[in-house]
Amino acid sequence: MFDLYHWFDLLGVAVFAISGTLLAHEKGMDGFGVIVLAAVTAIGGGTLRDVILDLPVFWVHDTSYFITILLTVFITIVWLNYTQSFPHYFLQLADALGIAFFAIMGAQKALDVGVPAMTAVIMGVLTGCFGGVIRDVLAREVPMLLKGPLYAVACLIGSGLYVFLESIGLPSHLAMWIGGVVTLCARLVAIKWNVSLYVFRYPS
Repeated sequence: MFDLYHWFDLLGVAVFAISGTLLAHEKGMDGFGVIVLAAVTAIGGGTLRDVILDLPVFWVHDTSYFITILLTVFITIVWLNYTQSFPHYFLQLADALGIAFFAIMGAQKALDVGVPAMTAVIMGVLTGCFGGVIRDVLAREVPMLLKGPLYAVACLIGSGLYVFLESIGLPSHLAMWIGGVVTLCARLVAIKWNVSLYVFRYPS
């Protein structure tokens, strides 16, 4: 099962690396900037999670994460140079897939070290969101976490559901799939219909 988790982790890294590369293309960055933006998007949230949980940072002794990032960046660069453009919703879709993977993987890793359920949900949100926050700050964008439709809330819903399903004894892999799909659907529905949790009355 560890191997399955590891492959899911690498898939999440690849999706977030695509997200970082797409934004770097949109901002006209050079090759080094592309790699930096892709890398911080892909591993930033997980790094913060491991530091808070006082665990060895997951990528320090496992080069497969950086190999995945570099291969993903290369393939995405080739594709973008061929097409010369991409619809903006590609960035939102890649980001939605990334948070769906990482929110669940973050909560699962937190549960594995024995933290309370609420802490595991928070770790899921941090893992899912903060790579994108670092990416947006470096690209001088307002982070999607602060303005995107149900960005952190989608992570909260999905990781919360996953932790609940684990607590009632549902098989772990099934709980992960359900939590991930719910996270993805919540984010895509929010993007499609621009659902946000506004608490102030804005003129517009």
